[in-house]
Amino acid sequence: MPLPSARSAASSAARLAAVLAATLLPAAAAAHEEVGVAGGFIDGAMHPLMGLDHLAAMVAVGLWGAQLGRPLVTALPIAFPMMMAVGALAAVLGYPAPGIEIGIGVSALGLGVFILLGWRAPVWAAVALVGVFAVFHGSAHGEEMPAAANPLAYGVGFVLATGLLHALGILIGEGARRVAQGGVALRACGAGVAAVGAFATANALAAAL
Repeated sequence: MPLPSARSAASSAARLAAVLAATLLPAAAAAHEEVGVAGGFIDGAMHPLMGLDHLAAMVAVGLWGAQLGRPLVTALPIAFPMMMAVGALAAVLGYPAPGIEIGIGVSALGLGVFILLGWRAPVWAAVALVGVFAVFHGSAHGEEMPAAANPLAYGVGFVLATGLLHALGILIGEGARRVAQGGVALRACGAGVAAVGAFATANALAAAL
């Protein structure tokens, strides 16, 4: 039956969010006081959760993947962390992406609009767009890495947290697809993500002027 499946997906999404919060939030304050592997991992894991634009975009990757179905439901959550790691490494080496905050805002705005409009992007276009967006998020992670943190542990932390946010988006999207008017609910999620992205982009542009 569709309804139990949707309830199960929603329940799974709620459990995943609770696990993410229970695992990471108690250590948030201590993360900035620790150094090395533990501090680096926790700092990295917390970073995607500390900005609404980061969080919205990463959940939106999963939502859009669920909306598009196979193969993109798996391809997008793989492409994003990979290119995010590339962006982070480039930033650590002294080559950050230009206009990082604007790029992050535009990524949330774009992903939200894609979901809102139900854009059935070709596989290559969806992967390319998500990959470009991911570079800006990764560049922000790389630039804001604490000097005392272990770089590898920091990277593992933000990649893991990002993957969990993608999974949360997929669970929400798959749940929405299994109920009447679920498509409308999914597009409403897209509108919310787009609103977050528009606000973040406007703020970033204002700060840059």
